[in-house]
Amino acid sequence: MNSPHSRYRIRYYNLFSRVYDRFVAAHSGDREGRLRAALADRSMLESGNRVLDLCTGTGAMLPWLNWGVAGRGLVIGLDFSRGMLTQARRKTRDDPAVVLVEADAERLPFRAGSIDVITCSHALYELKGAGADRALEEVVRVLTPGGRFLMMEHEVPERLAVRLLFYVRLLSMGLRKALEVLGHEEEFFRRHFAGVERANTETGRSKIIIGLGSARPG
Repeated sequence: MNSPHSRYRIRYYNLFSRVYDRFVAAHSGDREGRLRAALADRSMLESGNRVLDLCTGTGAMLPWLNWGVAGRGLVIGLDFSRGMLTQARRKTRDDPAVVLVEADAERLPFRAGSIDVITCSHALYELKGAGADRALEEVVRVLTPGGRFLMMEHEVPERLAVRLLFYVRLLSMGLRKALEVLGHEEEFFRRHFAGVERANTETGRSKIIIGLGSARPG
């Protein structure tokens, strides 16, 4: 299966993996992992669930998700960057319920209706062009009936330097898509999900958007 990502983009994320955790902490104002704990809590995981962390990056969400399934389910961290997954492996090597998969968010290698919960932390804005729509179509396809998709993303940062980095990252989507999505995430989600909820985080620097059920019948 060919990747939709250019060699340059893959190399960029492989290098970015070395500083990714510090970058996200600076954006979110959360160096203790409280936001990811809150995201895992809102996912309403149960023991034995199958959960996918989409665009898992360095795997910072995976220990929280593993805790949510009580170590008895299956936790999958998926990313197209081998560098990111190398960092994730270091965090999860002692968790037998955690599996890492190198694949694209736009082409999920899972059966329809096979995943109970999907999370995506600080990554959706980095899918280029129509990639975000294709990823959400894949999310809807692989979720079980009644499954939940939870996306956590940054609000626009207040600090000028961090805000500039945020806009550079956002523009990786392409200007048209960035303007379509930023500030309109709930409308964007309603194209794909029958129910959409929004929650604020305790730091006020990130938001959680929750998608429930397919917007398309059948």
